[in-house]
Amino acid sequence: MNKIIRNIIIVALFAVGGGWLGIWLNNVTGNTAPPLQSLGALVWLTTPALSGFLLRAFGGDGWKDSGFSLNLPSGWKWYLLALLVYPLAALLTFGLALLFGFISADGFAAQGFDAYLSAIGVIFVGSLMKNFFEEFAWRSYLTPRLEAAKVHPMVNHIIVSVLWTSWHLPYYYYYLDRAVLESAITTSIPVFIGLAYLIQIPTSILFGELRLISKSTWTVFLLHQVINAVSMPLLINGFIKTNGVLGTIFTPTNEGIFVSFLFGIAGWLLYKYRTKNMQAV
Repeated sequence: MNKIIRNIIIVALFAVGGGWLGIWLNNVTGNTAPPLQSLGALVWLTTPALSGFLLRAFGGDGWKDSGFSLNLPSGWKWYLLALLVYPLAALLTFGLALLFGFISADGFAAQGFDAYLSAIGVIFVGSLMKNFFEEFAWRSYLTPRLEAAKVHPMVNHIIVSVLWTSWHLPYYYYYLDRAVLESAITTSIPVFIGLAYLIQIPTSILFGELRLISKSTWTVFLLHQVINAVSMPLLINGFIKTNGVLGTIFTPTNEGIFVSFLFGIAGWLLYKYRTKNMQAV
């Protein structure tokens, strides 16, 4: 078997299985801590990235395409894109949803915008470790390794998307407090997970193309940080409420179908720009 494909399969197995292994460890050790503070959660969070690091160090992959470099100052525009793409998509979606009554934003009037900014800061800091391990598994390892295996970029991003979503399943069903999850979504949990497999595909195109065009994992780490920090307080903290099916489609959170559509457009434009520049070289 091709070494690159073999190593990708190993990381994929750790990505899909690590969370369930963590649940088993919690059960056999009689864990009494909250699931998200347990040994199992640490195993779930770290195994995909650590398996990639080990394969780079000892499995023959090397570090050349790991994306550890910041690629500054030449890549500043990709960091700017990482900072702005979700707030702009969310603002457009928020405006349309508010205009047509798909959402209500009474929470902003009741709590004040300062409370929203404070929540953004708390989540931004609280997400640092989780998003480091996420992005240094998916976009630091899988995306460039699939590229090295000469997988078509769109197939590359779909594979990463499916594995990314599958990695989240133990998180949704076990590690994350059920009340917190239910406060952050606009559908039932099974519907949310089914939609996640679809919604993550255009999101993964944006993340993957940003990673490939910037040649740095730090751009997508920043993008992930911004998305979590700006999106999560909207529903969890009650700043907005969605109304019916159209509210689910047009929620300005990152689970929104329209936001995902905008992400897909942005990712496709990056893909066209990147491949055009590659042909011109």
